[in-house]
Amino acid sequence: MLIIQWFIFFILIQIIHFLGTWKLYVLAGRKFWEAIIPVYNGIVLLKIIKRPTWWVILLFMPVINLIMFPVIWVETIRCFGKKSNLSVLLSIISLGFYIYILNYSKQTKYSNSESRKTTTPIGDWINSVLFAIVAATIVHNYIIQPFIIPTGSLEKTLLIGDFLFVSKFHYGARIPMTTISLPMMHDTLPLFKIKSYLNYPQLPYMRLPGFQKVKRNEIVVFNWPADTVRRFFVKEKGVKKPVDKKSNYVKRCLGLPGDSLEIINGLVYVNGKLNTLSDRARLQFNHYIHKSTGVSSRALLDLNIKGFNRQYRVENITQNSYKKISKYILGNITNDLKDFRVLTSYEGLPNKIIRDIKQGEPYIEIKEIIERKKQVTLTLSQAEKLRNTNTFDSIIRKINTKMSYNESFFPNNIKFNWNEDNFGPIAIPKAGETIYIKNENYPLYKKIIKDYENNSISKVDDDYIINGIKTPSYTFKQNYYWMMGDNRHSSEDSRFWGFVPENHILGKPVFIWFSVDDFNKGILNWKIRWDRIMTTVKGKGKPVSFFIPFLIIIFIWQILSYIFKQRKKINN
Repeated sequence: MLIIQWFIFFILIQIIHFLGTWKLYVLAGRKFWEAIIPVYNGIVLLKIIKRPTWWVILLFMPVINLIMFPVIWVETIRCFGKKSNLSVLLSIISLGFYIYILNYSKQTKYSNSESRKTTTPIGDWINSVLFAIVAATIVHNYIIQPFIIPTGSLEKTLLIGDFLFVSKFHYGARIPMTTISLPMMHDTLPLFKIKSYLNYPQLPYMRLPGFQKVKRNEIVVFNWPADTVRRFFVKEKGVKKPVDKKSNYVKRCLGLPGDSLEIINGLVYVNGKLNTLSDRARLQFNHYIHKSTGVSSRALLDLNIKGFNRQYRVENITQNSYKKISKYILGNITNDLKDFRVLTSYEGLPNKIIRDIKQGEPYIEIKEIIERKKQVTLTLSQAEKLRNTNTFDSIIRKINTKMSYNESFFPNNIKFNWNEDNFGPIAIPKAGETIYIKNENYPLYKKIIKDYENNSISKVDDDYIINGIKTPSYTFKQNYYWMMGDNRHSSEDSRFWGFVPENHILGKPVFIWFSVDDFNKGILNWKIRWDRIMTTVKGKGKPVSFFIPFLIIIFIWQILSYIFKQRKKINN
């Protein structure tokens, strides 16, 4: 149905173009029928306005064509004598229909001059800006897209505040499905906080050829399949978003189409074998640290451990004192004003703030609660090093062995008692693969059949009805993947919302071009991580920064350019 709708829309556009330009084609020395032939009419028009014929490609590129249309409108009216700022403005705000006036006006004449400059610079300025946007949009949509790590699901592999370059061409750039959207904006206009696109019309899923497929254990950027929020991090009522406007997520691909995946005691097994990652991947798990005298936050920080929270008791808290500490707390543990308890990050409450509060309100007591058992996020190597220090009584990796139904975990069905540490086995669908639909697998693949592959499906007694036809089987139309974070107990991933369809795959992170600590505290509080600037995402061993070599190359280039210019001056 979608193809028919787009065909009708395309024919309608051709008719609108013909009715508004055929006389202009004749005035320019062309035949009237050349204005009605699709694609060819665009090539002819570009010849009339004396612009490169390859521009016709840009006219058929989604999103980019929305920028090119105003350029073509302005260039067209220039060729037929309308060069004023008012004419330029009218052609744009009328969505090109101003050209109809020229087409049916007896005073309209074609200018064959190579120079068609406006009497004021506004027209040229508009064209320059628009072409700069076109170039940037092509790079953004089809080559490289910048991306920021906003959450800690891949710590310590990728850190919060890492600025990435994500390659679109590795897997093949996905053609934008949302055709009406502001260039280089994802789902929201930053200042106005409104959506940056229209839901309709939508193009079918298409992807340009890539030079590799998604590989197991690669870090991948994709659109979050379960996205039901208008803006990332903003809790609102559920909304239905187009595929390419769903929130961007980054995880590690652990399961490929056709794989069987299982999680046993927190470790991932693929096709019956323990999945092993490169040494650059640093898996983290929650651990319980025990010490009879209490687990000191200072002792953890001295050992460079930061994956924990701190608790404080605030006795006789007031509104004024709460205001002073509110920016440092993650939440309240209790609301008893006489025994008020708060939770903070590993940084805790600053000593200066505590002193300021006690000076103004000496009856207030603020003390950190020293826990005998503390939950800390550690890599397996960190946990082993801590054990070797003999600082603590015991360090035990958290493993959830309770096998009971939890609605948070995929497939969100009472028949499955899976959790974050013990999950599956689960078969990952592959394009062209046929399954027999049974009560046992129906909850696993219902969402795929209904939402991702756009079928109606229902169960009547023991029969399954797909698109109104009783059928015992289903053949998948596209590939699916299983994505998980390296921070295994702090990652919302496929364990919670299931498979990632191929049409949701965005690109491959290849480069960290900038990195800051304290990213979520605002730009004024950013601390640059110099050792991570210009490092690769993939590789072995500790990431090596190419920032200094880059600066050296730039410096040498500037010197050579200066020498070349000086020699050129002397020779002239």
